Amino acid sequence: MTPAAKSDGESTILLTGAGGQLGGQLQQTLVRLGRVVATDYAEIDLTSPDAIREAVRALRPQWIVNTAAYTAVDKAESESALAFSINRDAPGILAAEAARIGAVMIHYSTDYVFDGAKQTPYVESDTTGPLNVYGASKLAGEQEVATSGIACLTLRTSWVYGATGKNFLLNILRKARERDELRIVADQYGAPTWSYDLAAATAAVIDHLIAQAASESRSVLDVAVESSGVYHACNAGETTWCGFAEAAVQLAQLSWPSGKFAHIIPITTAEYPTPARRPANSRLDCSKLAERFGVRLPMWDESLKRVMDILAQSI
Repeated sequence: MTPAAKSDGESTILLTGAGGQLGGQLQQTLVRLGRVVATDYAEIDLTSPDAIREAVRALRPQWIVNTAAYTAVDKAESESALAFSINRDAPGILAAEAARIGAVMIHYSTDYVFDGAKQTPYVESDTTGPLNVYGASKLAGEQEVATSGIACLTLRTSWVYGATGKNFLLNILRKARERDELRIVADQYGAPTWSYDLAAATAAVIDHLIAQAASESRSVLDVAVESSGVYHACNAGETTWCGFAEAAVQLAQLSWPSGKFAHIIPITTAEYPTPARRPANSRLDCSKLAERFGVRLPMWDESLKRVMDILAQSI
């Protein structure tokens, strides 16, 4: 385990999954809040309970920010044991260790815990019903953390992407340069969420808890216990996968006017069968996060423009 950076703060923050999209952004947004110890699979084998316990006990952090997850949605259908090991068992062990040392935990979950049958955005108290193994494993992770009784905020998000790594946006932009047309699902609704926005929201939540504890002369742990639970955290607005792709390609065309990009063709879910079923409605109501912490993520299309600007500068 190696510190990503140090600040003047006394808190130590254990960050798992630091090599992923969200983990990479959190290394930037959390640095002002304490000493960030960034770990990935090379440092902590999340399929090994002993490795997890050893890492937490050696560091004794005040915060555990767990971004590590098995996220291969379709592959999870044939690798359910591995998905549950990382998405259910590992968070449960982290929660048990957090209880042992009095740490506060931030955990991340997904819109895929819902079946998508609801006609309006989901609130945190809505009945869950995952359609695939990935969603079921993430829901099981939520439950492990919740039943541990620790101070933990679970942030459910949706359609995470960024300017680096493997994600829908970069995949579409690459394919749009290689093909004449792309057929994209247009009957699944949700909010693309920029990994940086989610990382900034996470830092804002932690900052709020620290400030509240200081103003009330209480411990951060006590304040966090009162705020524990599930919160929805994704970019505002909604679109479809097709709408997301169309917006990205239109912005790419503006940035690279001489480039040739594919024509986007909307299709139904039935026309694009996958091993894992996806919910038709992945919209999440994020008002609880705003009411408790004053945190609101930007509109999805505004953030997409910022990401496309970053990509344009890298060419």
